Amino acid sequence: MPLVFRTLLFGFVTLLVVVLIIDDIAEVEEETANPGHLKKMNLHRAIPKPHRKATAHVDPTAVTRVSKDVKPVGPSYNHTAKLSSNNWTFNKTLSNLIRKNILRFLDPERDISILKGTLKPGDIIHYVFDRHSTTNISENLYRLLPTVSPMKNQHHKRCAIVGNSGILLNSSCGPDIDSHDFVIRCNLAPVDEFSQDVGRRTNLVTMNPSVVQRAFQDLVSEEWRDRFLQRLQSLSGSVLWIPAFMAKGGEERVEWALRLILSHTVDVRTAFPSLRLLHAVRGYWLTNHVHIKRPTTGLLMYTMATRFCDEIHLYGFWPFSHDPQGKPVKYHYYDTLKYEYTSSSSPHTMPLEFRTLSALHRQGALRLHTGTCDADRRPEGAPEQVADNTSPWKPL
Repeated sequence: MPLVFRTLLFGFVTLLVVVLIIDDIAEVEEETANPGHLKKMNLHRAIPKPHRKATAHVDPTAVTRVSKDVKPVGPSYNHTAKLSSNNWTFNKTLSNLIRKNILRFLDPERDISILKGTLKPGDIIHYVFDRHSTTNISENLYRLLPTVSPMKNQHHKRCAIVGNSGILLNSSCGPDIDSHDFVIRCNLAPVDEFSQDVGRRTNLVTMNPSVVQRAFQDLVSEEWRDRFLQRLQSLSGSVLWIPAFMAKGGEERVEWALRLILSHTVDVRTAFPSLRLLHAVRGYWLTNHVHIKRPTTGLLMYTMATRFCDEIHLYGFWPFSHDPQGKPVKYHYYDTLKYEYTSSSSPHTMPLEFRTLSALHRQGALRLHTGTCDADRRPEGAPEQVADNTSPWKPL
C-alpha cells in the first residue's frame, strides 16, 4: 500500500474518531425527552452485540416489568415497600457478569483519577461538559495528583454506597452501614449529627465543587473555613474524590480546598476523575437502554464500585418527595433543599436511575435499602444468603 494512501487513510480514521467523540459529548449536553416516554429498560442487553446470541434464552420481561409498575413521582409510589424484605439474596453470578460488562467500557481502577506524570503544572484541560472552556493545572492540583490509583489492588467483599436522600432519617441504618468493608459517601455530606441513621465510617467520599458554596458558604468567614477544614480532617485517610474538570465555574472552589489540604497537611488521598470517565459510564448504561442525560454521583459510584466490591448495598437512594407510605421525604437528610429533579433544566434523570437500580435489586445484583434497618438486620454471625445460578441472567 503506497505511503501516501496509508497516510490519508490514517488521517481519515483519526478525523472520524474525533467527530464521534465530539458528537457523544454534545449528546450528553442536550436535553433528552421526558423519562416517562423513554423506551422500556432492557438490562438483559448489557452484553454487547457480538455476544448477544448467548442470551437468546433470557426472559425479556424479567426487568422491563419493573418499569411498568414504577410511577415517576409522588406519594402514590408504593412498590418499593418490598425492597427491604428479608427475601433478598445476593446473585453472585449476575454481579460478576455486570462487572465484566462494565470493564468493557472503563477500568475504574485507572479512571478513578488522573495520575501525576500524565499532566504537568500549566497544562490546559478542556472541561468535559463546557468543552469550549478550559482551565490550567495549578501547582497545588499537581502536587495532590496521586502517583498510583488510590484503589490499586483493592477488593472488598461488602461495600455500602450512601446517598443523601431524606429517606435515611429515622432509618437506624448507621450500624449497618458502618459494618461494611468499604463505605462510599457522596458530596461531603455531614455524618456526626446523623450517625445513628447514616453511620460514621468513610473510605471514599465525593466532593463536587458546588459543595463548597452550598454547604460551606464559599468559605466567606473564618467560621466557615474552620467548619470546612474540620470536615476534611474528619476523613482521616479516606479518598477525597473531586470532579474538578467536569464543568466551568468551580475551579476557584477546588483551589480553595486544595490550599487548605496542603497548608494543614490534611490526611486525605485526593483523586480527580479522568476526562473519559463520565462518558464511559454513560456509554455503558446507554448500551443497556438506560437513557440517562448525565449520571448522578450515586450511579457513578455504583458503576465504579462493581470493580472493587463483590456485594454492593445502596442506602439513601430515593428520588421521590414521599416515602412508600405517603410521608414527606426531604431531598437531602441534612438540609432544606427542594426537589428539582423533575425540572426540564435538570441534568439528571433520577427516577429512571432508581427504576434501574430497583430492577437490579430484584435480581440480586445489588441491595437497595429504602426502609428502616432494624427489621432487616441479620443476627450477628448468621450466614448471608447467596442466590444460586437460576437467575434469568446467564454468564458468557
